[in-house]
Amino acid sequence: MSLLPVFLNLRGERAVVIGGGAVALRRTRTLLDAGLLVTVVAPEVCAGLLVLPVRLERRPYQEGDLIGARLVIAATDDSDINAAITAEGHRRGILINHAGEAEAGNLRFAATAGRAGVQVAVSSGRELPMLGQALTRRIAELLPTQAQMDGWALARECALTLDGPAREAAMQELKADISAALDSNLRQDSPLDLPVAVGGAA
Repeated sequence: MSLLPVFLNLRGERAVVIGGGAVALRRTRTLLDAGLLVTVVAPEVCAGLLVLPVRLERRPYQEGDLIGARLVIAATDDSDINAAITAEGHRRGILINHAGEAEAGNLRFAATAGRAGVQVAVSSGRELPMLGQALTRRIAELLPTQAQMDGWALARECALTLDGPAREAAMQELKADISAALDSNLRQDSPLDLPVAVGGAA
């Protein structure tokens, strides 16, 4: 099955996470990092969820809980409830991630790596999240530092002020500089051992 690779700006949108365990916690953290407003619905929740800035409703899922949401996570330990959540999400045209059966929903969380504003997402194309995670760890070694990003952005801005052949030459030089830097990163550990954000596939 071919998936559509996109990055979505859902900052400020409402998301509903049904479930209160470790998977729900991971998904909730991901949604909060992206700026969504999260409501968690579950009779019992793990300690990690209690300290997050979410709206918490400690009760079972009910039909209608997804009204007004742009995105929903079905992450309970009951397959029938997850199926009911997914069915409601599809009926309402909502982005739905089924934590237990990815193919049942229309949204999957990729394995990710990020630094200095660069974000890379990887999907294995099948139920092999460990492959996506391994690939992103390798990709993380390529990611540029903030200083590199700032330098390249400045070089591009300067190039755009030039005309004709001079602009083209400056752009080609920038392209060569970027390629050389990434090749250098690949031959060594992550640049300067700076922190890289790596997230798991879901």
